Amino acid sequence: MDKLYLNVSDVMELLGVSKSKAYQIIKDLNGEMSAKGYLTVNGKVNRRYLYERCYQEGAGA
Repeated sequence: MDKLYLNVSDVMELLGVSKSKAYQIIKDLNGEMSAKGYLTVNGKVNRRYLYERCYQEGAGA
């Protein structure tokens, strides 16, 4: 079963970024989700939301 939330190490590996950048991405995405009324967990990001924001179909095309 895939994890619902990804931690900083997961984000670092997935996106190939530094630890500080991964924390910033998590903070930004959690802020977006919180503004939409979703529950967030400090230091972790919802896997599905991260994938949607990073790998949107047609992005960059």
